[in-house]
Amino acid sequence: MAIRYDESTRTFHLQSGNVSYVMQIVKDGYLAHLYWGSRIRGTAIHDMMPKSFRPSFNPNPFPEDETFSLDTLPQEYPGYGTSDFRSPAYQVRLANGTTIAEFKVTGHRIVPGKPALEGLPAVYAENDGEAETLEIELEDAAAKLKLIASYTAFRNSDAIARSAKLVNLGGEPVRVQRLLSASVDLPHSRFDAVHLWGTWARERHLARRALMPGVQAIESRRGSSSHQHNPFFAVVSPDANEDHGEVYAMNLVYSGSFLAQAEVDQFASTRLSIGLNPFDFEWLLESGQSLQSPEAVLVFSREGLGGMSRTFHKLYRTRLCRGAFRDKERPILINNWEATYFDFDSEKLLRIVSAAKELGLELFVLDDGWFGQRNDDKRSLGDWFVNTDKLPEGLDGLAAKVNEQGLSFGLWVEPEMISPDSDLYRAHPDWCLHVPDHRRTLARTQLILDFSRQDVRDYIVERLTAIFSSAPISYVKWDMNRNMTEIGSALLPPERQRETAHRYMLGLYEVLEKITSSFPDILFESCSGGGGRFDPGMLYYMPQTWTSDDTDAIERLKIQYGTSLVYPVSSMGSHVSAVPNHQVHRITSLTTRGHVAMSGNFGYELDLSKLADEEKAEIARQVAEYKEIRGLVQQGDFYRLLSPFEGNETAWQFVSEDKAEAYAIYVRTLAIPNGPLGRLRLKGLDPDKTYALRGTDRVYGGDELMHAGLPLPVLEGDFRSLAFYFTEAK
Repeated sequence: MAIRYDESTRTFHLQSGNVSYVMQIVKDGYLAHLYWGSRIRGTAIHDMMPKSFRPSFNPNPFPEDETFSLDTLPQEYPGYGTSDFRSPAYQVRLANGTTIAEFKVTGHRIVPGKPALEGLPAVYAENDGEAETLEIELEDAAAKLKLIASYTAFRNSDAIARSAKLVNLGGEPVRVQRLLSASVDLPHSRFDAVHLWGTWARERHLARRALMPGVQAIESRRGSSSHQHNPFFAVVSPDANEDHGEVYAMNLVYSGSFLAQAEVDQFASTRLSIGLNPFDFEWLLESGQSLQSPEAVLVFSREGLGGMSRTFHKLYRTRLCRGAFRDKERPILINNWEATYFDFDSEKLLRIVSAAKELGLELFVLDDGWFGQRNDDKRSLGDWFVNTDKLPEGLDGLAAKVNEQGLSFGLWVEPEMISPDSDLYRAHPDWCLHVPDHRRTLARTQLILDFSRQDVRDYIVERLTAIFSSAPISYVKWDMNRNMTEIGSALLPPERQRETAHRYMLGLYEVLEKITSSFPDILFESCSGGGGRFDPGMLYYMPQTWTSDDTDAIERLKIQYGTSLVYPVSSMGSHVSAVPNHQVHRITSLTTRGHVAMSGNFGYELDLSKLADEEKAEIARQVAEYKEIRGLVQQGDFYRLLSPFEGNETAWQFVSEDKAEAYAIYVRTLAIPNGPLGRLRLKGLDPDKTYALRGTDRVYGGDELMHAGLPLPVLEGDFRSLAFYFTEAK
């Protein structure tokens, strides 16, 4: 059994893969946290509660026991106002105006498998034998509220999935002001905090610093998971590196505003929590209704950040992503955006397609500018009708010509947005997010459609269904190019206006579920100005995400390295673009651009028809090489070897599940005169296997490659790269 309950000691012991997670019911119903870490037998787990003492200034719920205080008790889902002064997991305002609620355990059940979360994305089990779920019921009888805390343990994963659902059992409405997904009290604060931060074109850079007393938090208040902070937060032992040390990590399966934090209290314990951002949030919970939190995925690793990453990767690749493309190799594409921007017609597009055919590419993607009067980024979002001036044969006619060249056809859309200069806005000016008597702030000359409204969602589903049915479309890039301002809805009453942002996300998930279910043979890729919504919530509907609008190979080293901390390579869109690069104006070799882009879902974003013969030859070589290794890259185990955040070199590696193949990329950023002669140590190989280096007559032992390392040649010039492809020597 993955989950056990000991009635005599009132302990819950979850065993998920190589991890144990233990809770205990104490006193008259408080749910306490005992342990989260490496798998243990649990012989005396009930005796792990910290010893009681009598701290001054700590209130005591039980006058007869002055050693018991909620302010020192490690808790599973803590509240505020009844003697715990730390950050709460929930806050409610009752009908009488008070904000005091206190939940105590009233029962539990253990069910096979993993129930779905209604209306929300979540990891899943394909059969009941893969997982067990514990649902602990807690109630506040006076407030007439019930809380269901859910925990899923997996037989073959070191992850635990957590969520919470609040139910109003009373006759009066309750205002929910905070409902986090997970909270864990760890017994000390000897940790570093690790998270991912950035901005547009510089997403998911790695940040690490020692925990200090007080609250250390990251958040998004932007209505999306954001370029600035990713909904991931970890605390790690100070000695933790890629291969060793303890890691406690949380990742939120949600695409909207979030909060993640660690609070170090007066006794140097650490409260780690994550969930919906309570800032500007409130939910009116009517009698008999419930509010479900998004899911948080918790991962513990004793094998450092690399072990944590591989746990996230495998779980997300196989039990978060869904659909026909979950396990399929992804096509090599050419996107016309940086080749043409808005200035194109069928003839120009087909020249690119013809060149793509010659070079062995598999998919042509028509980006922005094919609809309405969309000749720039200032108009026509919402007018999802083909611009026949540019495409007189329509999407169907263009797709047919692309198919005749042997390529599949893909399309860009931005369905969540509306331009003030559009027929849709002129017909429905109240369909955007806005508040009365205030300006409607533009970003990229566009507003956001109010997906909290059913009529808006129905219209978008209708138009997208018509478009995707009109032509043989095999790929869709779903973009979203601004964050929320003036967050209000014309249809919600005043008491529900602070629900708008979350209702928007629930509405978006409803639309995505309908569209992706209706078109199961389309490969959907999400995008938000690149990586502004790279999160598990979107991966549930779309198995890959455009990693960043910054396609510069050197910038992408940090972006892709940081993204890999949580998200599998199969989820990363990565393309070769022209030089000088359009974002940073850097010139790098086509070889280096190819090596970095091949470390993801590979493609090109330039005008293939204008390349020199030697460039076309190099692209043909890259395409052929990627076709040989893409199964390994997209489905293999990923190892980070050298960090771009720590030096002048970056390296990473892919290893097949049977350890018979390995592919490594090495990039040296700047040339160094009389530089060191280096070796590249590989990881994850079988020490007893012998490996042949493709393209040479050299063979190496797996033990030699991992412990002695591979000698690196002397490289001349800046921005140089190498690729090494090993196969087992029979």
